[in-house]
Amino acid sequence: MSRVINPDSVGKERTRLIKSIVLCIRELAKQAKVTPDAKDLAAFIALALQSISDGIDVSVAAWEKRDYWVKADKFRMEWMWAGQLADKMKAAVLTDDWATIAMLMPQIASRFGKVIVSDNHRLGKPWVGAYTLLALHRKL
Repeated sequence: MSRVINPDSVGKERTRLIKSIVLCIRELAKQAKVTPDAKDLAAFIALALQSISDGIDVSVAAWEKRDYWVKADKFRMEWMWAGQLADKMKAAVLTDDWATIAMLMPQIASRFGKVIVSDNHRLGKPWVGAYTLLALHRKL
């Protein structure tokens, strides 16, 4: 029997989310005031960071299965910030604390400084409706 290859791996999803976050940061920087679109952008960044954080254990599972504990722990430590900033972003977005969001944006952007998203990307607008999704997650 041949190998089963998953084309939608956690690593590819993480790359897509990172590029989407970079795109959201660009769009959020263009916003002059707090609009529903700005809330969606900030909420998407929080949800995407949480999704990245949740996928870290799935990524390192293969390394741990082969007893590459040091490599797995190093990867976890490199991405530990994602969950922490996701929690801060969620709290700030849900309480409309835009001063905190403004302080968190440079921290997040500095983590993705080397990521390049071309103007002809195929990501679309993944942030549409993210604020309502974040509000629903809070109630669950």
